[in-house]
Amino acid sequence: MSDNRTAYKEAGVNVEEGYRAVEMMKDHVKSTFTKGVLGGIGSFGGLFTLGTDFKEPVLVSGTDGVGTKLKIAFEADKHDTVGIDLVAMCVNDILCQGAKPLFFLDYIATGKLEAEKAANLVSGVAEGCRQSDMALLGGETAEMPGFYADGEYDMAGFAVGVVERENIIDGSKVGKGDVLIGIGSSGVHSNGYSLVRKLVFDKHKLQVSDPLLPNGNTVEETLLTPTKIYVKPVLAVLEEVEVHGMCHVTGGGFHENLPRMYPEGLQANIQLGSWEKPAVFDTLAQMGGLGDEEMFATFNMGIGFVLAVKAEDAEKVIATIEANGEKAYEIGSIESGEKGVLLCQN
Repeated sequence: MSDNRTAYKEAGVNVEEGYRAVEMMKDHVKSTFTKGVLGGIGSFGGLFTLGTDFKEPVLVSGTDGVGTKLKIAFEADKHDTVGIDLVAMCVNDILCQGAKPLFFLDYIATGKLEAEKAANLVSGVAEGCRQSDMALLGGETAEMPGFYADGEYDMAGFAVGVVERENIIDGSKVGKGDVLIGIGSSGVHSNGYSLVRKLVFDKHKLQVSDPLLPNGNTVEETLLTPTKIYVKPVLAVLEEVEVHGMCHVTGGGFHENLPRMYPEGLQANIQLGSWEKPAVFDTLAQMGGLGDEEMFATFNMGIGFVLAVKAEDAEKVIATIEANGEKAYEIGSIESGEKGVLLCQN
């Protein structure tokens, strides 16, 4: 080992551990490569070609992180699923414009690099990319001693997709009478975890191994369930019908996200009880004494993605989504009114 590397290691950065981490990641990364990837692993920049399949391609990009859900991964010492969350949070966003995902970049920063842990994180990212038919084109793993607490890290991701200009979905076609089709979530996904952690750990003093749900599922099992990735069912729907608007239900729940997909003068009327709600939301509501308005302003409440379509297309859309392995529900409609969301009791 050179004197320079010795000095760097003494400063808290283990270059050899970084090399070992990269070697452990390579197979995960290669497993995501699609036909558009040019070159291999290790270049300063990742190369991707659009080919000649598009007349007027428009690139759509999105970036996000996993948020404080990572704190639960630290407590549980489980790191192979949060990478799926990272991909989902980015790719579900760009999907809302009708974009087909092309490639993904990740960034992982930690105080002390542990090769196995970093490889587990990237294995989750690769799984998310495979679910999205998207290449993991590159990334960065940064060791930053003194910056992060022992055993902790942060993750960020960046997704790029493409859509024909004429097929961009911007919500301008959403109109009165459109039906809202919701696709089921897997639970809390990756939003609202600051409140979740306050209720579960601070208020009720639970540990990650304690039961959380009536069926006995633990805190870890319930709260580290990965975010759903909606690429395959939604792209299948876009092949079948005209979709007027789409929404990824993320931070801010229904109240913040649904209005992003339609213009002024319209509101979303949501029929409560029209879908199967995961038990975790009733549990969290009871823990915090929270009502519907606050819950729907914070969480996805069992619906992770929403499409606005013509009423006559609703049945076909639901059938297409379910043929692609996800649960779908008619959850409401678009009506005239002040822009916002109205929760309607059946």
